[in-house]
Amino acid sequence: MKSVFKIILNTIPRPLLIRLSYLARPILAFLLKGDSFTDPIDGKSFRMFLPYGYGTQRNNVLSPSTLSLERHRLLWLYLNNETDFFTSKTKKKVLHFAPEQAFYKRFRNQKNIEYTTTDLFSPLADVKADICNLPFEDNQYDAILCNHVLEHIPDDTKAMQELYRVLKPGGMAILQIPQDLKRKVTFADDTITDQKKRAAIFGQYDHVRIYGLDYFNKLRSIGFTVIEEDYTAKISAELVEKYCLSPGEIIPVCFK
Repeated sequence: MKSVFKIILNTIPRPLLIRLSYLARPILAFLLKGDSFTDPIDGKSFRMFLPYGYGTQRNNVLSPSTLSLERHRLLWLYLNNETDFFTSKTKKKVLHFAPEQAFYKRFRNQKNIEYTTTDLFSPLADVKADICNLPFEDNQYDAILCNHVLEHIPDDTKAMQELYRVLKPGGMAILQIPQDLKRKVTFADDTITDQKKRAAIFGQYDHVRIYGLDYFNKLRSIGFTVIEEDYTAKISAELVEKYCLSPGEIIPVCFK
């Protein structure tokens, strides 16, 4: 039965699967309830997670309850265990780009942060804004979350400069991106215009580059102090598996 259910899930197109997941989240969470894997964001456990991905789907990565992916759960664990994001007694101003469903309501309800969301298109955005031309004053935010956004931005240098500008001195920015850790140099090719070819090469048709290891030094060239945080190496292999994380994924933790 489990294998049949997995086959059915893998045949559902990704966009439809996500829409169905939002509508059927309580049902999916009930049907998949178990004790094999746990979503650390809400603490609920399941016998399996859902598949997800463009083209080739990754199995067992999408949480039935929060709809979080590996990167969301990794970020949650890091913020919860290694920072005062959830516990600071001093209210922090937080700017969140392209807010993820897994985080949005939880962050919005936090009493210890003043939470602002921004994006050009997201209905969850408080402020509709271009990341390359932000309508915020200098040195405004204690924390910035901008995850899986920069790979969509043609002028990522300008975007990084804007992120640095609006971050307070001493503030923290977490700037996650899809990254090929085997690639030393970031790859981009604007001459590839066919969407299927771009999806095959870049992972998604709307990605404009594949970031390599030089991503961290580019952030440093903007002015950030960057910690290349391999947080999966700091927790047990059992928890990496239980939380369905991606071993070796690096969190770029940036400070001004």
